[in-house]
Amino acid sequence: MQNVVLVVHLVLALCLIAIVLFQRSEGGGLGIGGGNPMAGRAQANPLSRVTWALAVAFLITSMFLTILAARLAESDSVLERLGSSVPVEAESGQDSPLGDDLLPPILGDSPATPPKQE
Repeated sequence: MQNVVLVVHLVLALCLIAIVLFQRSEGGGLGIGGGNPMAGRAQANPLSRVTWALAVAFLITSMFLTILAARLAESDSVLERLGSSVPVEAESGQDSPLGDDLLPPILGDSPATPPKQE
């Protein structure tokens, strides 16, 4: 069921992208330089109605996929779902190959000098 909804969601996304690209520009980008601001809103044409319908359907399928993913996520981590065990940290008596941290050792109070150029 999740795969079917995901395919519908992807088709809706592609259709929404195509329908937005078909619409004509109504002024500059991001609403800059439009027509008369006192003129009011223009009548919605069929293309804008289809855009709104696809956008609403896209949001509904997004929420539905989120709900399905939350229900399917019963375990706490991906490793538990794969059946792998979480790696155990090294014992305190053993030295790890990287040391205590990943920072280089500090040799004194003086600032570190850059390596000499060859």
